[in-house]
Amino acid sequence: MPSPAHDPAAPRTLPVLGIPMHVIRPDEAVQLISTWARQRQSKAVGICNAHSLVTARQDSRHEASLLAADLRTPDGAPVAWMMRKLGAPTQGRVSGPDLMLDYCAHAAATGESIFLLGSTPDTLDKLQTRLRTIWPTLRIAGAISPPFRALSDEEDQALTQAINDSGAGTVWVSLGCPKQERWMTEHQGKVQAVMVGVGAAFDFHAGTIQRAPAWMRNNGLEWLHRLGSEPGRLWKRYLVTNSLFVYLALLDLRRSLTHRNV
Repeated sequence: MPSPAHDPAAPRTLPVLGIPMHVIRPDEAVQLISTWARQRQSKAVGICNAHSLVTARQDSRHEASLLAADLRTPDGAPVAWMMRKLGAPTQGRVSGPDLMLDYCAHAAATGESIFLLGSTPDTLDKLQTRLRTIWPTLRIAGAISPPFRALSDEEDQALTQAINDSGAGTVWVSLGCPKQERWMTEHQGKVQAVMVGVGAAFDFHAGTIQRAPAWMRNNGLEWLHRLGSEPGRLWKRYLVTNSLFVYLALLDLRRSLTHRNV
């Protein structure tokens, strides 16, 4: 197994399905990312839900991408629950969509600029309009919807240059799992900004996909809302992958408790 990335500024970790997850609150995540962004450090932030962690057990390349991330936060309620059981009793979700909005509020207040990468041109237009409506002072340094195909070396260099030239401290990456994690890993050391993989956050905030109401998110039922909204695309992820996560997590928890009692 590859060794996880280590940063002395990052908080402690707890292993969930073999992936060291950072024990951190949303406000602490905002401050840590902001510190890296001000220093123009090339960092990657993995927002991990059950699907991502199960994928890492099945795909060594995705596992390597998560381990290479400088910060890994628990997106899904099951991941946060597992961390509470393993020794972080107050750990809650640090989800991609919520972290993005929290950071936009912070960036608008501090004058930091952000870069948006992913989704479709139409979604990006709607997203920028909404973000600027909420925070008129928010500086969006750039927004690019890359093609779904693999980029040529020349195209990738141009994209990297555009991000670096923009002066943005953070790049919010909405390419979907595991593509966004691989992209961030491949660009660590190249993109001089903090890259944060936020999955469907662009669609949620642009209004092209309806997000679950707060009461469902707060009670760990966001997956049920998304399954009902996109059953054809998400049934395997939530009914199969999430069930596999619960099974693997309980095995890990049993081993952890047995080890403590030895």
